[in-house]
Amino acid sequence: MAEVGLKKWIITFTVITASLLELIDTTIVNVAIPQIQGNLGATLEDVAWLSTGYAVANVIVLPMSGWLGNRFGRKNYFLTSIIVFTLVSFLCGNATSLNELILFRIIQGLAGGGLISTAQAILIETWPREDVGIATALFGLGAVVGPTVGPTIGGYILEISSWPWIFYVNIPVGILAAYCTYTFVRATPKEGQGQPVDWWGIALLAIAVGSLQTLLEKGESEDWFSTPYITALAVASVFGLLLFIWRELTTDHPIVNFKIMRHRSFSVGMFTSFILGFGLYGSVFVFPVFCQNLLGFSPLQTGEILFPGGLCTIVMMPFIGIMLKKGVPAQIMATFGMFAFFVFCWMLSNSTLQSGTGDFFWPLVIRGVGMALLFVPLTTLAIQDLKGPEIGQGSGLNNMMRQLGGSFGIAALTTLIHIRSGFHRSVLLSNVNDYNQPFVERFNILIKGFMAKGQTLFDAKIMAAKAMEGIVTKQTMLLTYDDAYWVAGLIMLFSIPLLYLQKFKKNANIPADVH
Repeated sequence: MAEVGLKKWIITFTVITASLLELIDTTIVNVAIPQIQGNLGATLEDVAWLSTGYAVANVIVLPMSGWLGNRFGRKNYFLTSIIVFTLVSFLCGNATSLNELILFRIIQGLAGGGLISTAQAILIETWPREDVGIATALFGLGAVVGPTVGPTIGGYILEISSWPWIFYVNIPVGILAAYCTYTFVRATPKEGQGQPVDWWGIALLAIAVGSLQTLLEKGESEDWFSTPYITALAVASVFGLLLFIWRELTTDHPIVNFKIMRHRSFSVGMFTSFILGFGLYGSVFVFPVFCQNLLGFSPLQTGEILFPGGLCTIVMMPFIGIMLKKGVPAQIMATFGMFAFFVFCWMLSNSTLQSGTGDFFWPLVIRGVGMALLFVPLTTLAIQDLKGPEIGQGSGLNNMMRQLGGSFGIAALTTLIHIRSGFHRSVLLSNVNDYNQPFVERFNILIKGFMAKGQTLFDAKIMAAKAMEGIVTKQTMLLTYDDAYWVAGLIMLFSIPLLYLQKFKKNANIPADVH
């Protein structure tokens, strides 16, 4: 039964706050990696497991969250996840070795996986069925803005303090969320209590999804299938997934109820959520790397550049929910969202080495509008036909697909950057010769400039050659990032037809009795 009055808004604030805890932590640690590496005396490859371990644990729990909420009661599971996440945040800040920190980050990821989908299910239960679009919009504030503002918050914390505080800031927020959950969220029946536990399903899920996520996280840095353990992960993910699906379709008490795939809108929504994750996380990954590695921006500067786009998303979300309630088709809004994301990518693909902070304002605002137009309609379309316990199951699978889409996006764009950098470098170097007049003129200008500063002709030639190498490297990176933006934009643009495979409905009327 839906809540009314002040209690409805308190619960809404609570679940959004709890989900923000998890979503911000997916990106906030990335900006602190260099500081953690120096403080704990670890290699970059080892420190990268802080992000990998968290993401793997998170994506394993996501599809199970509906089953866990049904078995232990949604409120109990949600409250436990908040408490564990908060306690482990304290332990992360107090870690004295990298191994300790990685272990605590994995536990944090397991707890965080129970926050997102459960928060979404509680929010849908809290709001009246005719306002489900508004509820989804409010949830989207955390889901879209969290990964965007994470680097900003992390950069600011590192400017004024040290890396443990990126974990300590979770503690007061977690305590507040836990108190509000205990006080205001209504308990739900433990419908799965007493039923047999599908341990084989849990094991196969962990193998399949864990192997796939690790493969995507570490594949590029390990040169993909030239590394034996990456090949083993690929085989394990394929066979594990096939066995997991077979197991869940044949057991009487599945961990993940694949029977909800009979709803066409949900099945198609899984793919559109994947594309949303690709765009959301892929763009958040590429843009900071582009700004910091090529343009020389600091993490804090990069975060500040991203902030107006996130703010735009925050402002847009409630209006999107109201438009859905008034009957504007979700497909139409999502179409405009995908096109806006394509425009954002096209504008960034025209960046130059002279691009400044002002050049990115409007592209990122357009991205913010596009993400608002995408998240709420796509989520509403996906869950519009789900009822009762299917809501929790569907939310978990839908969020897992968005997370996997982000991992695929980062892995694909990283690989594309690696491949295209070699191509562009070879093309540019083909023009570095004595028969290319523009090169000769530029090279001679550099030589004269160094000689004017007191260098000998021999030393000036060496310095000019190094300067030209630097120019080629920067131009190679610029062209490569332009390619990455184009690919991300085209994928989003070509995904528009998928939207029209889903049902048109005036409102996504989801029953209020979603236990």
